[in-house]
Amino acid sequence: MTKTYRVGIIGSTGRGDYGHGVDAAFTKLPNVEVVAVADPHDGGRAAAQKRTAAPIAYADYRQMLNQEELDIVGLCPRWIDQHHEMLLAAAEAGCHVYMEKPFCRTLTEGDEVVRAMEMRHLKLGIAHVTQYSPVLDTVLSLIQHGEIGDVLELRGRGKEDRRGGGEDLWVLGSHVFGMMRSIAGGNAHSCMATATSKGHPVGAGDVFDGPEGIGLLAGDHVQARYAFSKGIYGHFASKRGVGGSPTRFGLQIMGARGIIEMQSGYLKPAFILRDSSWSPGRTGKSWETITSAGIGKPEPRTDGTYEGGHIAAITDLIDSVEQERQTKCSAEDSRSIVEMIAAVFESHRVGGPIDLPLQTRNNPLALLRQ
Repeated sequence: MTKTYRVGIIGSTGRGDYGHGVDAAFTKLPNVEVVAVADPHDGGRAAAQKRTAAPIAYADYRQMLNQEELDIVGLCPRWIDQHHEMLLAAAEAGCHVYMEKPFCRTLTEGDEVVRAMEMRHLKLGIAHVTQYSPVLDTVLSLIQHGEIGDVLELRGRGKEDRRGGGEDLWVLGSHVFGMMRSIAGGNAHSCMATATSKGHPVGAGDVFDGPEGIGLLAGDHVQARYAFSKGIYGHFASKRGVGGSPTRFGLQIMGARGIIEMQSGYLKPAFILRDSSWSPGRTGKSWETITSAGIGKPEPRTDGTYEGGHIAAITDLIDSVEQERQTKCSAEDSRSIVEMIAAVFESHRVGGPIDLPLQTRNNPLALLRQ
């Protein structure tokens, strides 16, 4: 018989709320029962209980974890400063986790969560929904079969709106880094980066407390270069206030015989130019659409929404528990994404390239401000 998984939902109205509808996604799965919600805000808690049809609601998530026999915790708030404590509490209660991104504020926090979950053989999935997209699977297959030749470099940018620079690096760069790691086949092993504020290199006086619980933050323009294995280099940049319409947010995969452009999101189409010049103006070749079915084929699926991404990720989490494997974006993967973010500020701080894994496990901007 198929097991029904007991789920507890953690929200925080006014401090990250329920993310991008993480709570509602749990209600769409037939093998999941939302048995309780927790939120310190009275109105938000009542609304979440109504949305999820949970039989009981708690003001304190710790009480919920102590009193309910849960299999999975849905950790929904976007504000990152709450994640570390909530994750450790869920691990202590023996619960697997599906959570809103980003993972944790620092590598120290990430290390503690990874250890706590490994000790108890717990699984974690996170809302980097592109990692669960069948379109990513198609792109990886095309690359493996040589459709664009050897991958030479990866180029990613954030949305470059009012959050451009350091905040964009955290909020949207995390999605790009997830895609980079998938294409490159693993972790970066070095980083060289700079961060500027109003045209000058970021210094101690430019460091401030970021929004949404990010912690120490700096820079309205960041440029980073990562070295991966197999001679692949990844580039990420974000500059405040220069975002295009439509946005450039996403990843370009530059190959010896062509280029693929990926959007961040679940089931969003990718695009391929089978042209070694990477320029349709030189050869007259045109961009072609990539769907989950392949190049130039209509998308057969109809679940291409953010909620569809959550559902795919939660399904992957449950499958990983039953098959005793890692999720498609595990706690270790999530920590490596945070490491790529921290590496930007650490490289800027020391004024040169740095090796990964980072020796500095706290926020490098705290050392810069000293």
